[in-house]
Amino acid sequence: MINKRLLVKNLLAHNDENSFYDKKRFITIGRKEGKAKFLKHVCALANSNPKNNSFIVVGVEDEDNRIVGVDFFDDSKIQNLVNAYLENPPRISYENIPFPHLEEGRVVGLVTIKSNGKVCALRKNIWKYYGGMVFFREGSISIPKAYDIDLKDINSETVATIESHARNNIELTLDGVIDFINHRHKDLESDYKVFKEQFVVCWAGIQKKVKKETYFSRVDIELINEQVKLFYSTLDEVTITYDENSFSTVEYVQLGLGAKQKYFPLEKVVLTFADNGTYQINSDLIFEPPRYNKKTLHHILNANNALLQKLKNNIALKPNEREDLKHLPDTYLICYLNGFEDAKQHMEDARPILKNQDKIVYQTLKESLRILRKVKYS
Repeated sequence: MINKRLLVKNLLAHNDENSFYDKKRFITIGRKEGKAKFLKHVCALANSNPKNNSFIVVGVEDEDNRIVGVDFFDDSKIQNLVNAYLENPPRISYENIPFPHLEEGRVVGLVTIKSNGKVCALRKNIWKYYGGMVFFREGSISIPKAYDIDLKDINSETVATIESHARNNIELTLDGVIDFINHRHKDLESDYKVFKEQFVVCWAGIQKKVKKETYFSRVDIELINEQVKLFYSTLDEVTITYDENSFSTVEYVQLGLGAKQKYFPLEKVVLTFADNGTYQINSDLIFEPPRYNKKTLHHILNANNALLQKLKNNIALKPNEREDLKHLPDTYLICYLNGFEDAKQHMEDARPILKNQDKIVYQTLKESLRILRKVKYS
């Protein structure tokens, strides 16, 4: 069982970016250019490593390898994105790795790429890259190559050594449980469960009971053995259930117009643990978005755009506009879910404005974009 925090450290210490490893300060797959560049690197790493895993580490300064972290990125459907754009797509995962010195909610992203042994290529045009293009790694650079390239196994032994040096042990697991419960979440209700005598899941949050059902908010869930953060949210509510073989969560999101708010089930995630030291994560989107009158939403969309324009021009908002601003991310999301496609771009445009003007609303916006990603790629 690999401790992913140790794996990241070993990758960073091994040497600079190369044919099996890339590092990024951040990735932006919400925008076309960022999505295209991400797919290019995935394609290149898959073709350069037909027999072993390859990696992208996200949240690291390029110049000095300093770990600065990124926001928790909850995108269980990233495989769907890769399948949609790549021919012979590799198997891919994105994991959130906590580091002690990072502030709450910040992690290092670890993208693991496993080739299927065939030449990977772009399936269709995206940004300035054309369908049919093939990429390959030369040192730290992903470059185009001819489609009929030979896939050579040149990194298996090196990557196997790096992974073997990142194996977990009892001390690391115990330290992880104690740190999670006694230090990082000493102000929250926390618990842990051991599965199959080898997997340890820890969770923490603020509990509340509604009609005999227990809900958690400000939730943090980690698979301690691998130092992987499975779920993190400062806003949404979650139910947690488990038995001897599995651990399940159902995430709820609060949506509505004005005072008429309601909780909607968004996604169910089940971790199933096997006796042979492996586990599977299955996610099922169970979201049914609320429907509203199109004329009402058109009015809200225009009002939101006007609020952003005022903030952009440094015009002070009236008290009632300040109240409307609190609901801006949710109402943009509702507009998108009801067929207003341009609402997504407005949400992306709002990022830099809200980041500088209102940190609380900015956090809500990031949560709304996270929901949108889940819905879009499912």
